[in-house]
Amino acid sequence: MNRYGYIKVAAAVPAVKVADCRFNAEHTIAMMRRAAARGVRAVVFPELGVTAYTCGDLFLQSKLLDAAREALDTIVEASRTIPVTAVVGAPLRYGNAIYNCAVAIACGEYLCAVPKSYIPNYAEFYEARWFASGIGIAESCIRLGGRDVPFGTDAAFSVDGVRFGMEICEDLWVPVPPSSHLAAGGAEVIFNLSASPEVIGKHKYLTSLVRQQSARATAAYVYVSSGFGESSTDLVFAGNGLVAENGTMLAEGERFSAGEQMVVADVDVEFLRSERLRRNTYADAGATALRITDATLPAAAEAPFDRRVNPMPFVPHEQGDRHSRCEEIFSIQSLGLAQRLAHTGCRCAVVGISGGLDSALALLVTLRAFDRLGLDRRGIIGVTMPGFGTTGRTYRNAVTLVEESGATLREISIAEACRQHFADIGLPDSDRSVTYENAQARERTQILMDVANMHGGIVIGTGDLSELALGWATYNGDHMSMYGVNCSVPKTLVRHMVEWAASVEKSDAMRRALEDVAATPVSPELLPADENGDIAQKTEDIVGPYELHDFFLYNFVRQGFSPSKILFLATHAFGERYDRATVVKWLRIFFRRFFSQQFKRSALPDGPKVGSVSLSPRGDWRMPSDASAAEWLRECDALQ
Repeated sequence: MNRYGYIKVAAAVPAVKVADCRFNAEHTIAMMRRAAARGVRAVVFPELGVTAYTCGDLFLQSKLLDAAREALDTIVEASRTIPVTAVVGAPLRYGNAIYNCAVAIACGEYLCAVPKSYIPNYAEFYEARWFASGIGIAESCIRLGGRDVPFGTDAAFSVDGVRFGMEICEDLWVPVPPSSHLAAGGAEVIFNLSASPEVIGKHKYLTSLVRQQSARATAAYVYVSSGFGESSTDLVFAGNGLVAENGTMLAEGERFSAGEQMVVADVDVEFLRSERLRRNTYADAGATALRITDATLPAAAEAPFDRRVNPMPFVPHEQGDRHSRCEEIFSIQSLGLAQRLAHTGCRCAVVGISGGLDSALALLVTLRAFDRLGLDRRGIIGVTMPGFGTTGRTYRNAVTLVEESGATLREISIAEACRQHFADIGLPDSDRSVTYENAQARERTQILMDVANMHGGIVIGTGDLSELALGWATYNGDHMSMYGVNCSVPKTLVRHMVEWAASVEKSDAMRRALEDVAATPVSPELLPADENGDIAQKTEDIVGPYELHDFFLYNFVRQGFSPSKILFLATHAFGERYDRATVVKWLRIFFRRFFSQQFKRSALPDGPKVGSVSLSPRGDWRMPSDASAAEWLRECDALQ
């Protein structure tokens, strides 16, 4: 692994000729060299790639079996000068049977060999005609390269301290794949050597299967299948190359290519290990006791980072998934609120409408919850509370959203009440301190609570996950509500949700208002507007870009990464949009605020969990309010 916990792996699809083992060995060696030049530490080749998969009854010919052994020896000899571990497929005699095997090779040595467990004998596959099942073979050895090499379903290998398990094609498709036991036994990367032919609709199922198994095993799963050159007498092989990690597809090759191809990805082993530790049920799974052979490769040279880093991990990035994902998020939020309304018997909900992103989403969620319960939308009281920093733009949007939605609009200015309060506590007229700002936020919350009491309703919280992470909320002001529908929706996702809501909105006026809300700079509007009447207080100028903070939040809370690793990923995710010094500056502010503001999260109102990151003190994030950020800040300082 490199210093950030990644190891580079590859799925290679070489050219093959059926039953021409010398040709196949030459192309395997050439691709091993290509893999090593890319910085790959372990590469997997297709099932029976030394002979080709479609040899049929030629597998029963001693000439082909002998040629396969000679080809393996040739590959092993060549590996002395190629700094990569290779897993190749070959037929091997063992006892009185032939086995379809995955053979691991490195540094001029055979590491181990794993026989295929599940041998298909149906439709287009007749492997049982030639091969025996490896089920039950363990703690055994096979003679390869003049020495006894571990042989069996318990054989595995390691590279750079990372443990690799192997299974073959059909093994993945059975109810309990061998890889499940291999992963429970400590394998962190699973290689699957396959020769699966193409039929309509199969590929979609296959990719789903690979993703699911990588998630179920909390592992990386590298799948490779035979390609161009296999016999097309009855079948076509498309040359699949897939790399998945804990349910996410990292890399995918081109299908139906007439040329050789290599699919390369950096697998995050540090994350996989952390994830296994988090899942306390993982250690309870039945495990295979693995015999692990270490591959001692030369130290890895610096190589390009072969992994896409999503700069907005909370936002749906696949266009086809956008509508379904947003609808699902919206449904979780609205159903949670509907349950609270039904439980309390409330037919009234009070929402403070500022004309900003968070209150717009909270209003939309409340509308959906009322519709679910068959309640009159007029029971939703949207309260706009103009203050010293309210601009015409946000005021107009707030009024439009409430009126166009069919909710009840109330306008209650906070200006006079705040001036009276400032006089009562002796705050000078010229003061623009945090007291000046927070008093306005608390006045608004008091109004909302009292209006809710008047109508027997509940106050719907608007604050989002990003604000909770940074503590960008006034304690017992906008921090407080009776149910916070946005509490696990980060700011980048809030904006995306509002944009999506605008795209599906039927009312032109409502759509235009939502679009303008999404385009409005984020601001609490607690300081007076500028000379042009525009927003003067922009949140991201003060605490930093929300896209950076959401990136930091995800990689710290969900992934458990250190500041240095988060910086490394941010440089790849954002490219030239932010220089190193800027990222480090806001990263330090993130950690300082995240730790110092835990006391606000410890008093968090109820609200629904939406995604994999939530900061509820009752479940997802339990941290003392006086925990020290010193270790994280010291590392941030070292990154300057």
